[in-house]
Amino acid sequence: MHTLPSDHVLLTLAVMLACGTLGGLGARRIGLPSVTGQIVAGIIIGPSVLHIFNHEAGAGLRPLVHVALGLIAVDVGTHLHFRRLRNSLSRLGWLLLLEITLTPLMVYSAMVFIGRQDWTLGALFATLAIATAPATVMAIIKETRSRGIYARTLVAAVAFNNIACIALFEMASASVRATLAPGSGPGSVLWAPLVQLGGSLGLGAVVGAALILMTRHVIKTESLTTVSVIAIFLTTGLADMVGVSNLLACLFLGVAMVNLAPEKEEIGHRVFANFEPAVLAIFFTLAGFELDFGFLAEGWLLVALFVATRLLGKVLSGFLAMRMAGGTENVRRYLGLGLIPQAGVAVGLLLKLSEDPVFADFSSLVLAVGVTAVAVNEIIGPLTTRFGLARSGDAGLDRSRLIDFIHEENILTDFQADTKEGALRQLIDLLVASHGVEMVKKEFLQDVLEREGIMSTCIGRGLAVPSGTLEGEGKLVAVMGISRKGLGFDTPDGLPVQCMVLFASTRDMIPRYLEAQAVLARSLAADWALRIQLFNARTPAHVYEVLHAEELSDFNYFLDQGDGKEEAAVEPG
Repeated sequence: MHTLPSDHVLLTLAVMLACGTLGGLGARRIGLPSVTGQIVAGIIIGPSVLHIFNHEAGAGLRPLVHVALGLIAVDVGTHLHFRRLRNSLSRLGWLLLLEITLTPLMVYSAMVFIGRQDWTLGALFATLAIATAPATVMAIIKETRSRGIYARTLVAAVAFNNIACIALFEMASASVRATLAPGSGPGSVLWAPLVQLGGSLGLGAVVGAALILMTRHVIKTESLTTVSVIAIFLTTGLADMVGVSNLLACLFLGVAMVNLAPEKEEIGHRVFANFEPAVLAIFFTLAGFELDFGFLAEGWLLVALFVATRLLGKVLSGFLAMRMAGGTENVRRYLGLGLIPQAGVAVGLLLKLSEDPVFADFSSLVLAVGVTAVAVNEIIGPLTTRFGLARSGDAGLDRSRLIDFIHEENILTDFQADTKEGALRQLIDLLVASHGVEMVKKEFLQDVLEREGIMSTCIGRGLAVPSGTLEGEGKLVAVMGISRKGLGFDTPDGLPVQCMVLFASTRDMIPRYLEAQAVLARSLAADWALRIQLFNARTPAHVYEVLHAEELSDFNYFLDQGDGKEEAAVEPG
């Protein structure tokens, strides 16, 4: 087929966008992720199949790729809200530990002992195996409208394993460099990753803080959009200029924004909402376009070993980490499958290594095997991620539900108190810590106790639903305490309180609060099995899964299901 000229960037862009969009639509029609269709479309129009464009055609689109990666990294970074991840740190810690030990060890052993390669190549591929493609994972989560413990753990895990991959790959390459070029000095083994992490963290944090300051008094949407675009472009450009990872810098930019100003959700990646699908379609099509399967003839055994051992390592790491952290069954079974996609970070590290003259003797082999392995992972990865999201039960849950305001970080298990006032103090502290509610705790406690004096909210069957009033409007939040032993308060039926839900709402949200309170009380009273599951839940994650289980959709119903119940604005969890 005739090859189109490579110097017409807009023509290349238009063709790739059209082919990627059609490929994505075609994939979705047959039940596959649109990302898979876009990658396949890129492979078909690229040098590997139809050769509509040659490799030089993608060079003009590099800036767009950097923008897309920056956008994706900011998006991932905004999911690292440390206050909201408080109850999931155990899961993430165990997972990160196994991701940087078990998976690399399996890949290294396969490369060295089965593939008969030198330790230098084994170390490089072992650390490269850690990374998961944030772009693919985020695209699949959005496409499947997923939300829940599995999706949240997956996104946070991707952010952490990319940070770890870049740091450890820098250490591995520095070690290899010290071996091949002894004059470089052993100090570079630690210095190189510290420069990468420190420089990226500092750059992202500074630009993030500046963005928040610049938008403090900005209200107009178009002004917020302009400033946010400048921030992402500036972070990407400065990272390239000073030689640190632009993906890490943008990730830390997102982390800074969500933790320094969590209420400013309209800045950052959200400004791209209208044209994000087009940007990502071009990104994935270009990723497929640049994957040359001609490399498969060279080192096919190494490719197979890398892909197979990495997949097995990811699945085992996810299963064992969630088991040790007491994760829920669905997360334990399927988390590893969500970690298979691999693209941007891995390819970027490979290209960086290939440009270093110290690695000239074997960089061609590393690049050939690495790029081909990434191609395979990026084709099978979207399928495994989508399967994991579906089987975990998180797919399709990104819709407003009656008690959307209770998330994992708003739940306290092993809840104990000697008095009702002591129990309320604990829940008020959790309310402020997990929701970031601004209040005078003493005054709010007094408000709740006055309501309790008028009529006790210990309504029987182990449930108590106290409430208090917040200033302002449009806010409804809640926290939940679960006690296996039970709290010895006065109750209508004499049964101890095992579930206490503290509501806090502004006056305009009282109808929504009353609706949630009534449905919660009615459901617990009528469903003995629900009470058993809830009262015996081991962790906040287990409680969340009980409340958001599919079989409880009649209780915690979707607000857009057309049954006359209107959706109200609530603070996101």
